[in-house]
Amino acid sequence: MKNNKGLYLYCIRGKADSKFSTKGIDGQGEVFIFPYQDLEAVVSEVPLEEFDSEEIQQKAQEDLNWIKEKAQIHEHIIEQAMRKDNNGVISVIPMKFGTIFKTKEKLLESLKKHSQQFRESLEKLEGKQEWGMKVYLREGTFNKYIEEKSETIQQEKKKLESMPAGMAFFAQKKMGDILSKAKEEELEKITQDMFESLKNLAELSNKAKNLEKEMTGRPESMVLNAYFLVKTEQVSEFEKDIGDLEEKYKPFGFEITYVGPWPPYHFM
Repeated sequence: MKNNKGLYLYCIRGKADSKFSTKGIDGQGEVFIFPYQDLEAVVSEVPLEEFDSEEIQQKAQEDLNWIKEKAQIHEHIIEQAMRKDNNGVISVIPMKFGTIFKTKEKLLESLKKHSQQFRESLEKLEGKQEWGMKVYLREGTFNKYIEEKSETIQQEKKKLESMPAGMAFFAQKKMGDILSKAKEEELEKITQDMFESLKNLAELSNKAKNLEKEMTGRPESMVLNAYFLVKTEQVSEFEKDIGDLEEKYKPFGFEITYVGPWPPYHFM
């Protein structure tokens, strides 16, 4: 390997029969396997003048499109490394974006140092898949549902209709406060029901921060962002439960999306 090239590490997996051929994150070098005992590091050569840590940090500040494009390639290669030739899934340990070793010796040293930790993580992940679920809310539909459900709000609306304009202002503000509190309580109750229903099927689960509309590109607000580590044999039941939740809560303004299997970023 030339001195101006390093090894970009995508993920670690156990020995696998599956093979894949694709270009690396730089669009030039091929992705290949770097073996160590019963482990495989999925890597490609990259030019250090473009991919060393200082260059990546600079691009993160100056060229977000470059970072976004390369992060997508990074993710795509890890997903390929997960796939068996028979369309099954291999357990992998995904590396964070920008994990680079300047020499083969440095990579080998790291594999030796962390090999037992890698084995334990792969054993924990064996036969399991990460799935992500995001829930969005159509607020107009949900507001209508809350107004119709709450007897207190219905009573306040009747009072409001018979009040003179001066008094109606304060009554309307009171009703708005009641509506806001009722929405908050019902939203917490429903999203917790969704999470707990799926948590019961998962080996591990966690909630992530809800993304802003600028990030999702959707007009609806995200109200739940959750991840689940599911046994492979329970994935069908997991998907069915999501469908049941969608059917149950869609009339009230909720929309559920789910994706997987993903590399287990949220359970490492």
